[in-house]
Amino acid sequence: MHRSPPDFASRVYGPQRVAAIVATLVEEGIAPEQTLSGSGLTEDQLRAPATRISYEQAAVVFRNAVRLAPGPSIAFRAGIRMHLTAYGMYGYGLLSSPTHADLMDFTIKYNRVMGPVAGPVSYTCSGGTAVLPYEVLLSSDPQDPLYRFALEFAFAVHLRLGRDLFGPSFGLSALHVRFAEPEDLSAYRTLFGCPVAFGQPRDELHVGSPWVGHPSRLPDSVTHAMVSEMCQQVLADLPRSGGVSSVVRRTLIDHMPWRFPTIEPMASELSIHPRTLRRRLETEGTTYRGILADVRRVLAIEYLRTTRMTTEEIAERLGYSDASNFRHAFVRWTGRSPQDYRAAKA
Repeated sequence: MHRSPPDFASRVYGPQRVAAIVATLVEEGIAPEQTLSGSGLTEDQLRAPATRISYEQAAVVFRNAVRLAPGPSIAFRAGIRMHLTAYGMYGYGLLSSPTHADLMDFTIKYNRVMGPVAGPVSYTCSGGTAVLPYEVLLSSDPQDPLYRFALEFAFAVHLRLGRDLFGPSFGLSALHVRFAEPEDLSAYRTLFGCPVAFGQPRDELHVGSPWVGHPSRLPDSVTHAMVSEMCQQVLADLPRSGGVSSVVRRTLIDHMPWRFPTIEPMASELSIHPRTLRRRLETEGTTYRGILADVRRVLAIEYLRTTRMTTEEIAERLGYSDASNFRHAFVRWTGRSPQDYRAAKA
């Protein structure tokens, strides 16, 4: 399965991957300015919640890393820094997956939400082994050093997420890659400790027993359904993303999934004045109140569809002062009361 390439110019993704590359090269004595050269990014921006980057910027930084890397382990060491907590709402979706099949389905459907440099495009399971073909998004040429660097980074990320989800003993059973065997395989042996086949027809990551079908550590069907709905909305918004309204929505989803601040703390989170935030949202034809209401609407619908929580409990969870205010809001959103909506979906 081959997916359409992402929009390389729009700045809609978090900077976590770039930050991991920068931090890893700093350990080698390479200044952030060198790693970020030509990307238009600064070290301070990597720490700012409002920062969004494009695939073009990520590709510049990754190519710089290829050039500056003093050894064969940099991509692996950077990828292994990408803990589950770096993934915001997407990380909640992985962590709350009720079953292994749900986890794989969520991974394949929504990994594009985070702007991966390479990621799985399908999933099959045969003979107790799960096979995930990978697609490299920063380059299409297996002979390109950037191609190898991006894929090695992504494989290390998968290993880190597996260990965060299932425990430190999680491991891969095999790796298949399209590029030729490198001279130094020590980094592969040290990190993965599994067979690696080079010069293969496609890039694949294999996971075997006991991890296939392994129960999730923190399954929660309500959270999983809710996050899936929000990730679907983010994917739908990507083609038209890039403005401050997109940043506000993604900040709510990525950084504050269960808190619903007023515009003042949100503006502080984004390091801009509340008046400026209001003005920018107005130029994009929306308001902070409208974005927050939309996020609440999505959550409320998922609570009503997938839980037996009372109206009062949902109102409290969504930050309403009382259930009556929530009922009025829900009628505005859907034309029905929460009770009528739940009854119609039963």
